[in-house]
Amino acid sequence: MTIAQLTWDYSDPRTGTSMPAPFFFDQGVFNEEKAKIFMNCWHVVGHVNEFSKPGDFVVQEIFEQSVIVMTGRDGRITAFHNACRHRGNRLIEERRGNKVGVIRCGYHSWCYNQDGSLRAAPRTENLQNFDKKDWGLRTVRHEIFAGFVFITLDENARPVAEIASGAEAEMRKFLPDLDNLVLSSETDVVVDANWKVIQENSIEGYHFDLSGPVHKDLAALINFEGYTLTPYGDWWTYIGPPNTGAKEAYGVPLEGSTWQTDWFFNIGIFPNTTFYSFPYTDMVGVFVMIPLTPEKSLLRFGYYTPKDRPEPPVTKAAIEWMNTQLGPEDIELNVTNQKGLHSFGFGAGKYIIDDARPNQSENLVHHFHTLCYKAIRE
Repeated sequence: MTIAQLTWDYSDPRTGTSMPAPFFFDQGVFNEEKAKIFMNCWHVVGHVNEFSKPGDFVVQEIFEQSVIVMTGRDGRITAFHNACRHRGNRLIEERRGNKVGVIRCGYHSWCYNQDGSLRAAPRTENLQNFDKKDWGLRTVRHEIFAGFVFITLDENARPVAEIASGAEAEMRKFLPDLDNLVLSSETDVVVDANWKVIQENSIEGYHFDLSGPVHKDLAALINFEGYTLTPYGDWWTYIGPPNTGAKEAYGVPLEGSTWQTDWFFNIGIFPNTTFYSFPYTDMVGVFVMIPLTPEKSLLRFGYYTPKDRPEPPVTKAAIEWMNTQLGPEDIELNVTNQKGLHSFGFGAGKYIIDDARPNQSENLVHHFHTLCYKAIRE
């Protein structure tokens, strides 16, 4: 049997087995996911407030593709391919910044306006039938959803608001400053694990009080018995109500602090974008799992805080705690999980689906695996 013939019966997670191990490391599967998921899906780029001035830009990589999202002189956001129309030279290497003038190609000095239109191309004045209007940067489709800018390489992709119908309303229940955010910091971490291994780790509560000590600290901040994991098609939530008896969080007293929500709030949009807020923090986190190879992923952690007030000590402590404690604890699990998937003694596992303990069930893991399988095989 070739990998293209490998199938999986996802019909009953209670009696069946989990997604077979080769789906997490085989190059053929990875190629299918690249073509059928990531070249067609929506990718979050940044918050609209990152594009407040003409020339503000963020560059988004999608495998070998690179897209510039930039604000024009008229204040409108435009997205276009990061490749000069002359010889294809990469125009911008930085992740984000501001281009106050033109976008100049460093090879032959073709220059583009902030909306991607060609402004100047040296020594083209004598070319026959050369019209600058025909040689602007090729545009990329973009949309704004819940205050964040998304792009897609698929002109026929369903709108984000349709894919995630109802998600923005759910976000605004817990994140009142969603329109009033600025980027506080962004951290990229490369992890030796398949992107799905990382995603499935984040969408189950089974390991919360069974793995490392930092997860137990997180569970202590919420009423873990009320933790719910709910699929809604191409998006999902995992939410925990607060432990109202908490006096401190992340090593810092709660007294006098402000927060977006005292809940543990997470909302995911297929395939790899999560918006969240830790309990008692005045920030909105964006967590993206970016596949690099079958067994290597880039994790991007973006932290956004309200622009009209300073970060409370609890929020600063939570971001540090995520970067230095919870994140590394999860990453170690991701890496050891990835290694074990190759074992001749594994092959496939079991989903823990327990109606008596829904807060610790792996129903969202099965739901996510099913979406991935359908996308590449059905």
